[in-house]
Amino acid sequence: MLKWIFSALIILSFIFGIFSDNSKNVSDAVLSESVNAVNLGIYLLGAMCVWGGIMRVAEKSGITDALCKMFSPLAKFLFKGISPKGKAFSAICLNITANLLGLGNAATPFGIEAMKALEKEDNCKDTASGNMIVFAVLNTASITIVPTTVAALRMKSGSENPLEILPAVILTSAATLLVSLSAALILNRIRRKKN
Repeated sequence: MLKWIFSALIILSFIFGIFSDNSKNVSDAVLSESVNAVNLGIYLLGAMCVWGGIMRVAEKSGITDALCKMFSPLAKFLFKGISPKGKAFSAICLNITANLLGLGNAATPFGIEAMKALEKEDNCKDTASGNMIVFAVLNTASITIVPTTVAALRMKSGSENPLEILPAVILTSAATLLVSLSAALILNRIRRKKN
């Protein structure tokens, strides 16, 4: 679907550029913005590599195991029937940790691993289990304590204090998580009663 939307936007830009006699501006924008996109990608890649590397070091050094123990009571409450020593539980905790640090790209592999492990542990094939739904909501609306990607973008754009948005980010992500998790847990309880 997105490929059609982007294709339509590109074609419409060229058509309107020709009819409004701005074709030079359109072609200049195509060339300059493609270079800017590559530069931005390389800039963000550096930040992602640093934080992704820190996550791997934390995983190998046992820090993430300590974090898993810290999240254990919360995870036991949210995810009914999964083993605290299982693969799903560990991947969920790593995903939460990465999201707390604002590392959505580092969190993604842990999220995929957690979903696969939850599918096996909950023994579901065609329909998402209650635990899978709660995890999807938790992953999507996670609390971010350090928005590293946004901070990197703000720094690149010349912000003098790229982390000044921190209180707003924490408040917004906490409110979003509270509302969406509550809805998921209530709907899961209703679904269990119907079955």
